[in-house]
Amino acid sequence: MTSVLDLAPVVPVVVVDDLADAVPLARALVAGGLPAIEVTLRTPVALDAIRAIAAEVPEAVVGAGTVITPGSVTESVAAGARFLVSPGWTGTLLDAMLASGVPFLPGVSTASEVVALLERGVTEMKFFPAEAAGGTAYLKSLSGPLPQARFCPTGGISLASAGSYLALVNVGCVGGTWMLPPDAIREKDWARVEKLSREAAALR
Repeated sequence: MTSVLDLAPVVPVVVVDDLADAVPLARALVAGGLPAIEVTLRTPVALDAIRAIAAEVPEAVVGAGTVITPGSVTESVAAGARFLVSPGWTGTLLDAMLASGVPFLPGVSTASEVVALLERGVTEMKFFPAEAAGGTAYLKSLSGPLPQARFCPTGGISLASAGSYLALVNVGCVGGTWMLPPDAIREKDWARVEKLSREAAALR
């Protein structure tokens, strides 16, 4: 895998609270056409969830999100993460992600952060928090002076707004959670997750 941005139009951003949900949830997302799955490191079972998905759902491309320390880079890759996503970046974190051997999307929300990453040879990034940081208008304005940068906008994006992001020349995919309604997860309604994932996958 050379680019996370080209796997699917939408990358589900998953928070796993119950480890037992990880595999059936991943299978529902993949069945719906969303193979790239970002499991955020926000819960105690996140690394175990990545490990389970990597072992039991081989058709999924599981990654780790909310990666904010070099230690979490190492732990995520060891657990089987095939890509890394961070909400922001520092020089230390970037060095660790560059050394990880897997694709990664460092988070940016300003032009200066984009330029700094381009200086380091990084051209693919997460734009976060997308809606709060200026949305499609901001990303469109970056495409002129910084055409070499490509983004996965994440944060506040819905099924209704995703298409406008995906229409931009510098957007490869979007991150979102709308295909993972809390009540569907709570009720283990994987058929509903698959249906919503199919709608998301059809955006492109």
